[in-house]
Amino acid sequence: MGAFVYILRCSDGSYYVGSTRKSLERRLAEHDSGYFGGYTVGRRPVVLAWAEEFDRITDAIAAERKLKGWTRAKKEALIEGNLDLLRSLSKRGTRTGPAD
Repeated sequence: MGAFVYILRCSDGSYYVGSTRKSLERRLAEHDSGYFGGYTVGRRPVVLAWAEEFDRITDAIAAERKLKGWTRAKKEALIEGNLDLLRSLSKRGTRTGPAD
């Protein structure tokens, strides 16, 4: 069974990064319904902005932790698929967490 790491765009314009073993559609519906509470419950509706599938949940969780440390600009470059900008932002010392 695969796993996903994903970025949601919330109604207030913020981003939420998460991971799941469930189907991505099901997890998105859970966020959008407020099923789990937490960060996204007061920022609904949410929209899937980006996702990547992994073979192992441990890899998805590692990617989630990495993305949570990224700046908004880096997340937006990833969402837009602008890998040149993403590389440039990484080189400029825009790290906000232990792993970029």
